Amino acid sequence: MLDIELIRKKPDWVKERLKTRGEEYPPLVDDVLILDEERRSIIRELEGLRSERNRISKEIGSMKKQGADTTALEVQMKKLKERIEELEHKLSIVERDHKNLMLRIPNLPHTSVPVGEDEKDNVEVRRWGIPKEFGFEPKPHWEIGEKLGILDFERGAKLSGSRFTVLKGMGAKLERALINFMLDMHAKKGYVEIMPPHLVKPQVLEGTGQLPKFEEELYRCERDELYLIPTAEVPLTNLFRDEILREDQLPIYLTSYTPCYRREAGAYGKDIRGIIRQHQFNKVELVKIVKPEDSYRELEGLTSDAEDILRALELPYRVVLLCTGDMGFSSAKTYDIEVWFPSQSRYREVSSCSNCEEFQARRMGTRYKDQKGRNIYVHTLNGSALAIGRTLAAILENYQREDGSVIVPHALRDYVKADIIKPE
Repeated sequence: MLDIELIRKKPDWVKERLKTRGEEYPPLVDDVLILDEERRSIIRELEGLRSERNRISKEIGSMKKQGADTTALEVQMKKLKERIEELEHKLSIVERDHKNLMLRIPNLPHTSVPVGEDEKDNVEVRRWGIPKEFGFEPKPHWEIGEKLGILDFERGAKLSGSRFTVLKGMGAKLERALINFMLDMHAKKGYVEIMPPHLVKPQVLEGTGQLPKFEEELYRCERDELYLIPTAEVPLTNLFRDEILREDQLPIYLTSYTPCYRREAGAYGKDIRGIIRQHQFNKVELVKIVKPEDSYRELEGLTSDAEDILRALELPYRVVLLCTGDMGFSSAKTYDIEVWFPSQSRYREVSSCSNCEEFQARRMGTRYKDQKGRNIYVHTLNGSALAIGRTLAAILENYQREDGSVIVPHALRDYVKADIIKPE
């Protein structure tokens, strides 16, 4: 959530920054300011009426002690009470509408973010590794997985419908190996492993920005008013909601493996084949909670930590700085890490690493007390490190051999106890 004081003081600047994200956002600033002024006007009137009520109440008490007639004052008090109740009801409606509008406004892009409409305007930052030259036509991961007997799309669909997959044998083992390998790597760098609930309250999703914006992409359990998490970012970041941390507690580094659940409502027709875009997928997430002055240095470190996984797996990748029109709702700056897929001769996203600055902290009420005793909103960062299914798909494609077998990356051999995956 943006700072209302910033919107009041610099509305034109805020609108200009929001315009880089999309034309639909600047008008929300004007609507917010109208409601904000109405809210403040009601509060001013309420404060005056409550003060008058207190004065009259004292006067009535004093007059009754003296045996004086208080009928006229009591009539006045009744009218005051009715007006106060009317304004309090009106205020609750205005504050609800004001909050709902504020929740619909995305974060402001950092000034270093390139202005653009979509992925074509993203800027490549760096590359690592050289894509392998095959002496044969490389197959897509779904063909490799089916022939090896480790990916079963037909039975996944039988159980749950489209965009669900069953992993079998070495497929399941390799997926589990990737999870453990990533968690072990991040633990060595000081990240504390967390195993959070997979079902969360609506206000938790509101805190990180998934609600109300992405309601249609979430799986909701209506009976219990809980949602399946779309990413571990949601519970990890919200661990400290409504808390005031000590300065010496920061920075906080967290990592977690969870399944993730997304309807992928806006992605129909894309990546129908394979395991690139699934309704349920596994992911290892990184979250940082830091002081504001450290957050952009921490973003570079978080991105590097995610890259280390791909370097250890010897998978070619590139890092891309997202433009304003392609960034996530809560992010002020995002790097995407894209891994090479030989069958498509292109890089595909396997991680997004974002600095949300104080945007999520304001929605969650997460602050820390500095040395001067001031309560300051923390900055929150998050990144996939990595999406497991996409990493598995990249391994199958980059390590495939002409005979249909797949070499196991050296970094995973102690986990799977095998050097090569052959047809079962």
